[in-house]
Amino acid sequence: MKTLSVRISLVLFVTVAALAVSTSSIAQNSNTKAVQERTLIGFISDNHCGLKHMAGMGDDKSCTLMCVKNGKFVLADRDHKRVYQLDKTGQEKAREFAGQKVKVTGRVVGKTIRVSAIEAAS
Repeated sequence: MKTLSVRISLVLFVTVAALAVSTSSIAQNSNTKAVQERTLIGFISDNHCGLKHMAGMGDDKSCTLMCVKNGKFVLADRDHKRVYQLDKTGQEKAREFAGQKVKVTGRVVGKTIRVSAIEAAS
């Protein structure tokens, strides 16, 4: 009789533990999807220069387009001294705004922006 109640208790414990883990992973997934889009203002630069272009490289647009040949576009938020990587979509959209002040809308994940839109900032 004691072994039967021990077995039932063990089965209940394992079931409750499995449900707790399952519920926890569902909560984490829903939090990941809940990341809201933000709009950030900065300059389209390249990952070599970042916040400030080197002297003697021409204007911001020329420098960015030259440096991005061996790199990637980034959003340089000079006001907050942060540089954000742009995802694949952002790389495609950023070229036309090289060196310009822009508003980038997207989901910020760490130091990367999953870009949904880029437009000129006023």
